[in-house]
Amino acid sequence: MSVVSTPHLNFRGDAREALTFYQSVFGGQLILVSNEEAHSAELPAEAQQVKFGQVIGENGFQIMGYDVPRSVAYDQGEKSVFVSVRGDSADEIAELWKKLIPGSTIIEQLAPSFFSPAYGMLKDKFGVVWVLDVAVPYSDS
Repeated sequence: MSVVSTPHLNFRGDAREALTFYQSVFGGQLILVSNEEAHSAELPAEAQQVKFGQVIGENGFQIMGYDVPRSVAYDQGEKSVFVSVRGDSADEIAELWKKLIPGSTIIEQLAPSFFSPAYGMLKDKFGVVWVLDVAVPYSDS
């Protein structure tokens, strides 16, 4: 049996823009289904909002997202979730970092850390907090 965990991000009206941006950063296939297409628009103004959205990268990256309807209470919170992206090399992580930076607030600059050759944290223009680092083998010694 195989299990995959995929972050599912909630937005308030900008899921399409966010998922399109994430596809531009990570590549892969973008799938967007609107409320209208799913026959589930509660309000006419929400017809083109995202009912189901997903980015699936050839490199293994996956993320999902949708627009929370106005009829449902929603508060993103300050740091309600971190999306962690781990790569094999500092160059790979640095390239993704550069693409996520526009409109972002840097929380921790991308730099070597005691546990990784490259680690950084930022809050993107959609309010999502990203942690990028190079995965290294764990050693308990």
